[in-house]
Amino acid sequence: MDNPILQLKNKISELTTTQRKVADYIIKNPVDVAFLTVDQLAGIVGTSTTTIMRLTFSLGYSGYTEFQKGLQEILRNRADPNTRLAANLKDVNRSDLWIRCAENHINNIQSTVEMVSGETLSKALSMIVSAGHIHCTGVRSGLPVAQCLTYGLNRLLGNCDLVHADHFEWTERVHNYTSSDLVIATSFPRYARKVFEYVKNARENNAQVITITDSYSSPLAEYSDIILPCNVGSVAFHNSVIAPMFVADYIISAVAINVPEKTKQRLDKLDSILKETNYHLT
Repeated sequence: MDNPILQLKNKISELTTTQRKVADYIIKNPVDVAFLTVDQLAGIVGTSTTTIMRLTFSLGYSGYTEFQKGLQEILRNRADPNTRLAANLKDVNRSDLWIRCAENHINNIQSTVEMVSGETLSKALSMIVSAGHIHCTGVRSGLPVAQCLTYGLNRLLGNCDLVHADHFEWTERVHNYTSSDLVIATSFPRYARKVFEYVKNARENNAQVITITDSYSSPLAEYSDIILPCNVGSVAFHNSVIAPMFVADYIISAVAINVPEKTKQRLDKLDSILKETNYHLT
Protein backbone atom coordinates (compact mmCIF):
# COMPACT_ATOMS: atom_id res chain seq x y z
CA MET A 1 0.00 0.00 0.00
CA ASP A 2 1.25 3.49 -0.86
CA ASN A 3 2.08 6.24 1.62
CA PRO A 4 -1.33 7.16 3.17
CA ILE A 5 -0.40 10.84 3.42
CA LEU A 6 0.47 11.01 -0.28
CA GLN A 7 -2.76 9.17 -1.09
CA LEU A 8 -4.76 11.77 0.80
CA LYS A 9 -2.97 14.63 -0.93
CA ASN A 10 -3.50 13.11 -4.37
CA LYS A 11 -7.18 12.37 -3.79
CA ILE A 12 -8.19 15.45 -1.82
CA SER A 13 -9.86 17.17 -4.79
CA GLU A 14 -12.24 14.19 -5.13
CA LEU A 15 -13.37 14.23 -1.49
CA THR A 16 -16.54 15.69 -0.02
CA THR A 17 -16.28 18.86 2.06
CA THR A 18 -16.46 16.88 5.31
CA GLN A 19 -13.93 14.32 4.13
CA ARG A 20 -11.57 17.13 3.10
CA LYS A 21 -11.77 18.47 6.64
CA VAL A 22 -10.72 15.07 7.99
CA ALA A 23 -7.98 14.69 5.38
CA ASP A 24 -6.62 18.15 6.13
CA TYR A 25 -6.37 17.35 9.83
CA ILE A 26 -4.62 14.02 9.15
CA ILE A 27 -2.10 15.65 6.79
CA LYS A 28 -1.28 18.37 9.33
CA ASN A 29 -1.25 16.08 12.39
CA PRO A 30 -0.06 12.62 11.24
CA VAL A 31 1.72 11.76 14.51
CA ASP A 32 -1.44 12.38 16.57
CA VAL A 33 -3.74 10.56 14.14
CA ALA A 34 -1.46 7.53 14.04
CA PHE A 35 -2.46 6.77 17.63
CA LEU A 36 -6.01 8.16 17.88
CA THR A 37 -9.04 5.89 17.83
CA VAL A 38 -11.59 6.55 15.11
CA ASP A 39 -13.97 7.93 17.77
CA GLN A 40 -11.30 10.29 19.09
CA LEU A 41 -10.49 11.55 15.60
CA ALA A 42 -14.15 12.07 14.82
CA GLY A 43 -14.58 14.07 18.03
CA ILE A 44 -11.57 16.30 17.32
CA VAL A 45 -12.53 17.02 13.72
CA GLY A 46 -16.22 17.34 14.51
CA THR A 47 -17.54 14.67 12.17
CA SER A 48 -18.89 11.14 12.31
CA THR A 49 -16.96 7.88 12.42
CA THR A 50 -18.89 6.87 9.29
CA THR A 51 -17.34 9.77 7.37
CA ILE A 52 -13.85 8.71 8.43
CA MET A 53 -14.51 5.08 7.53
CA ARG A 54 -15.79 6.06 4.08
CA LEU A 55 -12.67 8.17 3.58
CA THR A 56 -10.39 5.22 4.34
CA PHE A 57 -12.47 2.96 2.07
CA SER A 58 -12.06 5.45 -0.79
CA LEU A 59 -8.26 5.19 -0.40
CA GLY A 60 -8.35 1.42 -0.82
CA TYR A 61 -8.06 0.43 2.85
CA SER A 62 -10.28 -2.12 4.55
CA GLY A 63 -11.00 0.41 7.28
CA TYR A 64 -9.53 2.94 9.70
CA THR A 65 -7.38 0.36 11.48
CA GLU A 66 -5.53 -0.63 8.29
CA PHE A 67 -5.14 3.03 7.30
CA GLN A 68 -3.73 3.82 10.74
CA LYS A 69 -1.24 0.95 10.58
CA GLY A 70 -0.01 2.28 7.25
CA LEU A 71 0.38 5.71 8.78
CA GLN A 72 2.30 4.31 11.76
CA GLU A 73 4.64 2.40 9.45
CA ILE A 74 5.44 5.50 7.42
CA LEU A 75 6.10 7.57 10.53
CA ARG A 76 8.30 4.94 12.11
CA ASN A 77 10.34 4.02 9.07
CA ARG A 78 10.38 6.88 6.57
CA ALA A 79 9.86 10.15 8.37
CA ASP A 80 12.55 12.40 9.81
CA PRO A 81 14.10 11.22 13.13
CA ASN A 82 12.10 13.62 15.32
CA THR A 83 8.80 12.51 13.81
CA ARG A 84 9.73 8.84 14.18
CA LEU A 85 10.65 9.36 17.82
CA ALA A 86 7.44 11.29 18.52
CA ALA A 87 5.39 8.51 16.93
CA ASN A 88 7.13 5.82 18.95
CA LEU A 89 6.92 7.71 22.23
CA LYS A 90 3.14 7.66 21.93
CA ASP A 91 3.17 3.87 21.86
CA VAL A 92 5.83 2.85 24.34
CA ASN A 93 5.91 2.02 28.03
CA ARG A 94 9.36 3.10 29.21
CA SER A 95 9.35 0.65 32.09
CA ASP A 96 9.44 -2.33 29.70
CA LEU A 97 11.71 -0.75 27.08
CA TRP A 98 14.32 -3.53 27.37
CA ILE A 99 11.72 -6.18 26.51
CA ARG A 100 10.10 -4.01 23.81
CA CYS A 101 13.47 -3.49 22.15
CA ALA A 102 14.22 -7.22 22.16
CA GLU A 103 10.76 -8.03 20.78
CA ASN A 104 11.19 -5.44 18.04
CA HIS A 105 14.49 -7.00 16.90
CA ILE A 106 13.00 -10.50 16.93
CA ASN A 107 9.98 -9.33 14.94
CA ASN A 108 12.22 -7.54 12.43
CA ILE A 109 14.26 -10.68 11.81
CA GLN A 110 11.14 -12.84 11.56
CA SER A 111 9.47 -10.55 9.03
CA THR A 112 12.71 -10.41 7.04
CA VAL A 113 12.86 -14.20 6.91
CA GLU A 114 9.28 -14.24 5.63
CA MET A 115 9.98 -11.64 2.92
CA VAL A 116 13.09 -13.26 1.40
CA SER A 117 12.73 -16.54 -0.49
CA GLY A 118 15.25 -19.35 -0.63
CA GLU A 119 15.39 -18.97 -4.41
CA THR A 120 16.38 -15.30 -4.08
CA LEU A 121 19.09 -16.17 -1.58
CA SER A 122 20.45 -18.88 -3.88
CA LYS A 123 20.65 -16.42 -6.77
CA ALA A 124 22.42 -13.87 -4.57
CA LEU A 125 24.92 -16.49 -3.39
CA SER A 126 25.64 -17.52 -6.99
CA MET A 127 26.26 -13.91 -7.99
CA ILE A 128 28.62 -13.34 -5.06
CA VAL A 129 30.67 -16.49 -5.63
CA SER A 130 31.02 -15.93 -9.38
CA ALA A 131 31.79 -12.18 -9.20
CA GLY A 132 35.19 -11.00 -10.37
CA HIS A 133 35.15 -8.19 -7.85
CA ILE A 134 32.67 -7.20 -5.14
CA HIS A 135 32.04 -3.63 -4.02
CA CYS A 136 30.03 -3.12 -0.81
CA THR A 137 28.57 0.31 -0.15
CA GLY A 138 26.42 2.12 2.38
CA VAL A 139 26.29 5.30 4.42
CA ARG A 140 24.95 6.21 7.85
CA SER A 141 22.86 3.28 9.16
CA GLY A 142 23.79 1.21 6.11
CA LEU A 143 27.54 1.63 6.60
CA PRO A 144 28.07 -0.98 9.37
CA VAL A 145 26.27 -3.56 7.24
CA ALA A 146 28.54 -2.76 4.28
CA GLN A 147 31.60 -2.94 6.54
CA CYS A 148 30.55 -6.30 7.94
CA LEU A 149 30.02 -7.73 4.45
CA THR A 150 33.32 -6.32 3.20
CA TYR A 151 35.30 -7.82 6.07
CA GLY A 152 33.61 -11.21 5.90
CA LEU A 153 33.57 -11.64 2.12
CA ASN A 154 37.11 -10.39 1.68
CA ARG A 155 38.39 -12.90 4.23
CA LEU A 156 36.66 -15.66 2.30
CA LEU A 157 37.13 -14.58 -1.31
CA GLY A 158 39.82 -11.87 -1.32
CA ASN A 159 38.07 -9.74 -3.94
CA CYS A 160 35.86 -7.38 -1.93
CA ASP A 161 36.28 -3.69 -1.12
CA LEU A 162 34.31 -1.03 0.75
CA VAL A 163 33.05 1.94 -1.27
CA HIS A 164 32.18 5.06 0.73
CA ALA A 165 29.43 6.46 -1.45
CA ASP A 166 29.62 9.84 0.33
CA HIS A 167 33.17 10.19 -0.96
CA PHE A 168 33.65 10.85 -4.64
CA GLU A 169 36.56 8.48 -5.34
CA TRP A 170 34.08 6.00 -6.82
CA THR A 171 33.39 8.37 -9.71
CA GLU A 172 36.92 7.75 -10.95
CA ARG A 173 36.50 3.97 -10.93
CA VAL A 174 32.88 3.15 -11.66
CA HIS A 175 33.20 3.75 -15.42
CA ASN A 176 35.62 0.80 -15.51
CA TYR A 177 33.08 -1.62 -14.03
CA THR A 178 31.97 -4.56 -16.16
CA SER A 179 29.49 -7.40 -15.87
CA SER A 180 32.03 -9.23 -13.67
CA ASP A 181 31.70 -6.54 -11.00
CA LEU A 182 29.09 -6.94 -8.26
CA VAL A 183 27.82 -4.11 -6.07
CA ILE A 184 26.15 -4.94 -2.76
CA ALA A 185 24.39 -1.76 -1.65
CA THR A 186 22.73 -1.11 1.70
CA SER A 187 20.25 1.75 1.92
CA PHE A 188 17.29 2.57 4.15
CA PRO A 189 14.83 5.48 4.50
CA ARG A 190 15.51 8.33 4.09
CA TYR A 191 17.57 6.90 1.23
CA ALA A 192 20.93 8.60 0.67
CA ARG A 193 21.27 10.25 -2.74
CA LYS A 194 24.96 9.32 -3.08
CA VAL A 195 24.28 5.60 -2.66
CA PHE A 196 21.55 5.87 -5.29
CA GLU A 197 23.87 7.70 -7.71
CA TYR A 198 26.66 5.18 -7.20
CA VAL A 199 24.35 2.20 -7.78
CA LYS A 200 22.79 3.85 -10.83
CA ASN A 201 26.20 4.50 -12.39
CA ALA A 202 27.44 1.00 -11.56
CA ARG A 203 24.37 -0.58 -13.19
CA GLU A 204 24.70 1.62 -16.27
CA ASN A 205 28.25 0.27 -16.60
CA ASN A 206 26.90 -3.30 -16.60
CA ALA A 207 27.77 -4.18 -12.99
CA GLN A 208 25.39 -6.54 -11.20
CA VAL A 209 23.63 -5.15 -8.11
CA ILE A 210 22.29 -6.75 -4.94
CA THR A 211 20.49 -4.29 -2.68
CA ILE A 212 19.77 -4.73 1.02
CA THR A 213 16.97 -2.25 1.74
CA ASP A 214 13.61 -1.92 3.47
CA SER A 215 11.20 -2.77 0.63
CA TYR A 216 10.71 -3.51 -3.04
CA SER A 217 9.59 0.11 -3.51
CA SER A 218 13.05 1.40 -2.54
CA PRO A 219 14.48 3.88 -5.09
CA LEU A 220 17.38 1.46 -5.64
CA ALA A 221 15.04 -1.31 -6.84
CA GLU A 222 15.05 0.05 -10.40
CA TYR A 223 18.80 -0.58 -10.69
CA SER A 224 19.01 -3.83 -8.73
CA ASP A 225 19.18 -7.41 -9.96
CA ILE A 226 18.19 -8.73 -6.54
CA ILE A 227 16.42 -7.03 -3.63
CA LEU A 228 16.85 -8.37 -0.08
CA PRO A 229 14.18 -6.50 1.91
CA CYS A 230 14.64 -6.08 5.67
CA ASN A 231 12.42 -4.62 8.35
CA VAL A 232 14.40 -1.77 9.94
CA GLY A 233 11.82 -0.28 12.32
CA SER A 234 13.07 0.65 15.79
CA VAL A 235 11.44 1.61 19.07
CA ALA A 236 13.06 5.06 18.87
CA PHE A 237 14.08 7.35 15.98
CA HIS A 238 16.59 5.36 13.95
CA ASN A 239 16.77 2.57 11.38
CA SER A 240 17.57 -0.63 13.23
CA VAL A 241 20.41 -2.58 11.58
CA ILE A 242 19.73 -5.85 13.41
CA ALA A 243 17.78 -7.52 10.57
CA PRO A 244 20.16 -6.24 7.85
CA MET A 245 23.13 -7.49 9.90
CA PHE A 246 21.37 -10.84 10.14
CA VAL A 247 21.18 -10.89 6.33
CA ALA A 248 24.87 -9.93 6.08
CA ASP A 249 25.81 -12.68 8.55
CA TYR A 250 23.77 -15.20 6.55
CA ILE A 251 25.53 -14.21 3.31
CA ILE A 252 28.98 -14.63 4.87
CA SER A 253 28.02 -17.96 6.45
CA ALA A 254 26.42 -19.24 3.23
CA VAL A 255 29.54 -18.45 1.19
CA ALA A 256 31.78 -20.21 3.70
CA ILE A 257 29.57 -23.28 3.97
CA ASN A 258 28.51 -23.69 0.34
CA VAL A 259 31.88 -23.17 -1.36
CA PRO A 260 34.42 -24.51 1.18
CA GLU A 261 36.82 -25.53 -1.60
CA LYS A 262 37.09 -21.86 -2.56
CA THR A 263 37.38 -20.43 0.94
CA LYS A 264 39.23 -22.98 3.09
CA GLN A 265 42.61 -22.48 1.45
CA ARG A 266 42.39 -18.71 1.82
CA LEU A 267 41.34 -18.94 5.47
CA ASP A 268 44.27 -21.26 6.18
CA LYS A 269 46.72 -18.81 4.60
CA LEU A 270 45.30 -15.88 6.52
CA ASP A 271 45.47 -17.80 9.79
CA SER A 272 49.11 -18.69 9.13
CA ILE A 273 49.98 -15.01 8.62
CA LEU A 274 48.18 -14.03 11.81
CA LYS A 275 50.09 -16.67 13.76
CA GLU A 276 53.43 -15.61 12.25
CA THR A 277 52.84 -12.00 13.25
CA ASN A 278 51.65 -13.04 16.72
CA TYR A 279 48.46 -11.09 16.10
CA HIS A 280 46.29 -12.63 18.80
CA LEU A 281 46.80 -12.54 22.56
CA THR A 282 45.94 -16.23 22.95
